[in-house]
Amino acid sequence: MRLALRIAYLGGGFFGSQMQPDLRTVEGEIIEACMRLGLFDDWRSAAFQTAGRTDRGVHARRWVAAFTTPLPDRALQALGALLPPDIWCTGYAVVPESFNPRYDALSRTYRYYFPDPPADTGAMQEMAERFVGRHDFSSFARIGDKNPERTVLDARIFPEGQFCVFEVTAESFLWNMVRCMATAIDMAGRGVATVDDLGAFLEKPGSDRLPASPAEGLILWDVDYEQVFTPLRTDAKSRKYLTTLRRHHALMERISGVLPEPGSG
Repeated sequence: MRLALRIAYLGGGFFGSQMQPDLRTVEGEIIEACMRLGLFDDWRSAAFQTAGRTDRGVHARRWVAAFTTPLPDRALQALGALLPPDIWCTGYAVVPESFNPRYDALSRTYRYYFPDPPADTGAMQEMAERFVGRHDFSSFARIGDKNPERTVLDARIFPEGQFCVFEVTAESFLWNMVRCMATAIDMAGRGVATVDDLGAFLEKPGSDRLPASPAEGLILWDVDYEQVFTPLRTDAKSRKYLTTLRRHHALMERISGVLPEPGSG
């Protein structure tokens, strides 16, 4: 049976999500827990796949990993207890064997939290709206050998507690794309550059690339599928760990806000 697990994690303790030799990563921790449970012997033969990579320090609210296992009940009952407290499962779905969480995603949504909000939120919103549509993001991402064009479906700015939040939804993103977009929005809000000046990076992309904002403010908020996920109750150790973090870190309140209350589904 093929399972898709909806997963949240705090990125500060990982060298990104993608598995790397001798480094602590989200994929590495999940695969190790699955193998300890005997869910599969080899991640390749189990077709272990994820919704995509996040950089070191980036958090996730609804990331997805999928694998095939002959022991789905064991996975749902015990995997959460074997995962470290900074990774927790929030839902699951039984999916077709062909399901690929990266390529079957309809869209992805990120949120960037500005802890020291710029004064001009109107300029920030205007800059966010410039990103909507299909553009060449060569000046807003690390391109490599990829097509620099991406389609942004929605982008907005809104206040949330002590934060100003940039939320953006696109069919797909390039490496560092949201963090570079956040830099432009921050610059517009602080009056460092005008929206028209920053918009020129979209209209006439060149060799210059805006720097990426710090990873710690970024959350992979959601990945949308034509798939309904059944909620899972978060394990006790993660609840305790996150409750402790909430007391000390305001941003963690936003990330761990998806956490069910004890006894809920």
